[in-house]
Amino acid sequence: MQPWQSPHNPARHVPTATLSINPHHSPSSANQNKEGSFPYSPIFIIIMANRISGAALFLSCLGFLLLIHSCSGQIDGQIADLGGSVRRHQRHPLRFRSECRLENLHVLEPSRRIEAEAGYTEIWDENEEALTCAGSAFTRHVIRRNGLFLPSYSNSAELMYVVQGRGLYGVTMPGCPETYQSDESQFRGRQGTSEREGVKRFFGDRHQKVREIREGDIVAQIPGTAFWIHNKGQSDLVLISIIYTSNEQNQLDQNIRKFFLAGNPQEGSQGGRRHRTRGSQQETKYGNVFQGFDDELLQETFDVESDLARKVKGEDDRRGHIVEVREELQIVHPMIEEGEGWEEREREREREREREMERGSSRRRGSSSQRQNGAEETLCTMRLRENIDNPERADYYNPRAGRITTLNSFSLPILSFLQLSAEKGVLYKDAVVAPSYYMNSHALIYVLRGNARVQIAGDNGQSVFDGKLQENQVLVVPQNFVVIKKAGSEGFEWVAFRTSDNAMKNNLAGRLSVIRGLPEDVLVNSYGISRDDARKLKYNREELTVFSPSSRSARGLRRDDAAN
Repeated sequence: MQPWQSPHNPARHVPTATLSINPHHSPSSANQNKEGSFPYSPIFIIIMANRISGAALFLSCLGFLLLIHSCSGQIDGQIADLGGSVRRHQRHPLRFRSECRLENLHVLEPSRRIEAEAGYTEIWDENEEALTCAGSAFTRHVIRRNGLFLPSYSNSAELMYVVQGRGLYGVTMPGCPETYQSDESQFRGRQGTSEREGVKRFFGDRHQKVREIREGDIVAQIPGTAFWIHNKGQSDLVLISIIYTSNEQNQLDQNIRKFFLAGNPQEGSQGGRRHRTRGSQQETKYGNVFQGFDDELLQETFDVESDLARKVKGEDDRRGHIVEVREELQIVHPMIEEGEGWEEREREREREREREMERGSSRRRGSSSQRQNGAEETLCTMRLRENIDNPERADYYNPRAGRITTLNSFSLPILSFLQLSAEKGVLYKDAVVAPSYYMNSHALIYVLRGNARVQIAGDNGQSVFDGKLQENQVLVVPQNFVVIKKAGSEGFEWVAFRTSDNAMKNNLAGRLSVIRGLPEDVLVNSYGISRDDARKLKYNREELTVFSPSSRSARGLRRDDAAN
């Protein structure tokens, strides 16, 4: 085997047009040998052609050419199909593992904390079996007031949720124009100057699009694109993040690799100097990416003085990966509207956007013959955030139990590139989420507020988790494992990240559930119960996904209160 040949993609022998002919294109299958090859040699064809008339010769040659053409088309189609199957097979090269030990799941909490001047980052242990099996890592960033998370990029797709606060989020897309621009009068006293060829001119600032983020926003981060975050609010800006190392865009390994463009991170690759790889305790020292270059080369590359080149490397910077902005950060960006009626105007804009998406879908259905490339937006103008905290956007709502809001690639197209999606859930006191499982993804549940009792059942009917889930804890629910969540006395609020851009969930109780869809006789014979019991099993719960406390549960709570 050649060194460039993958064991999953061996060298293919491509037949020539004279080796194989489709029997369906032959006038008689009896004229073919056992292997389907053409039985007559070219010499035989020439001898036969000399014995027939000119018209017959023309027809014979024409038939032979058509036969060769159809054979070539068939072979080309087979090669194209083979290439497509190989690409599909290699779509997620890091996702599949030889074995996932999931017999005993447990609650996950941050394993280390990385301090910085204006905040800190908490990191969950990426060597945890459940996280490794899901091909994911989990982090939590706390950015204090006026804090700036330094520009960086990663090898993996990332999806963030804003737990609290508000701020600015900037991302630099390769090749996109600097569409946000100010003149010199906007930043009085701070405009830049340029002196070249004896000409002195003043200019403002130009940069790529900056977005406002606030509590409840889901923010998508494309692998390899640099981003930064600034806290412009009065309280801490808190974000949780799933880093999906099994995304097909990641051509490296399953280690989290943060490439900082500024500063001198002190404590590991995710904002520090200690870098622990999966399955290794090795510690490596390093800072931002420019520290790997010579001062002279940087000076020439940016055409700047040596002092500035050394500052870019940041070797003497001790502020960490989140720095404090001493003065107000002056950035060109539209201001979010506030005041009376702002929320109603925002909802109306969202509804208009949804109507535009529906009209676009109708146009595509009406012109099904036109091929679509799947990109609803250009790279430079695509939406990277969506708020899932608005109760009016809930996909499932029960006034006595709570609500669940989902976000997938249909509502935020960039998620198809990240191969991730999300859901936000709110349960009232003692409410229950129907037993369900994800058909095509894992789920990573992060608790925002309150607590809940959670049970998970595995493939052999064993209980792999039965415990309490509380604030700032993470629990991984593997694909096809059945989970039930019941809120505690304080209610339960969570956000879940799913490892598919269009995660599909199947309920086992309530309306539109698997049990509801089975015939009564199947239930009777499967469980050995009466027909009346089968009807109770199917129809006693008329709610969908989010269940209010049952009368039995309420009676049990009253007995417990009386006993206390």
